[in-house]
Amino acid sequence: MTIRVLIADDQEMVRAGFRMILETQEDIKVVADVPDGRAAVAKARELRPDVCLLDIRMPGIDGLEVTKMLAGPGVTDPLKVVVVTTFDLDEYVHTALANGASGFLLKDAGPALLLEAVRAAVRGDALISPQITVRLLRHFAAPAKTARATDVTLTEREQDVVRAVARGLTNTEIGNELFMSLSTVKTHLAAVQSKIDARNRVEVAAWAWRTGLMSNG
Repeated sequence: MTIRVLIADDQEMVRAGFRMILETQEDIKVVADVPDGRAAVAKARELRPDVCLLDIRMPGIDGLEVTKMLAGPGVTDPLKVVVVTTFDLDEYVHTALANGASGFLLKDAGPALLLEAVRAAVRGDALISPQITVRLLRHFAAPAKTARATDVTLTEREQDVVRAVARGLTNTEIGNELFMSLSTVKTHLAAVQSKIDARNRVEVAAWAWRTGLMSNG
């Protein structure tokens, strides 16, 4: 299967660099690269790529709003969006999460992580940059008196899976670490998403940090 990717970034050199990295792979094809948000929405809806790589700060419509338009709540047939940005501000990550992003990378993450993020998004096994997971998602942690983790009852194994997700591990890595089959990891993760009303693993990770689960393990 060829993975079709759309790149949206206002810097031509960044788009060219991403295209060069992605197209070294036999299983990835860049179907469009665009310099602004409006073009990103139009091309994404026209071409229906498997993955959209979006910068945050773009002319016209910023990447956060583009994410909401392509992958947000209420979108009938959402696309996979990975936010790739130099801007690692807390509020950006929080908004992108709420708007349906299924992966996050900083632009300095390197070619290997970029390629893995694209493939992970297609698998529904979205990759979160470790820097973002550890340094940013934990900023969402609520004070103990306002944390609501006790409102949800997770089994011990579900908690183990959630903590691993919040550290940025893929399903395969979680299985290896916790000695579980891939199908068992997916079963636990699906159960957790249902219990906490999360749409994807990124929301699971944010929930883990926000409710204090990461400080309890």
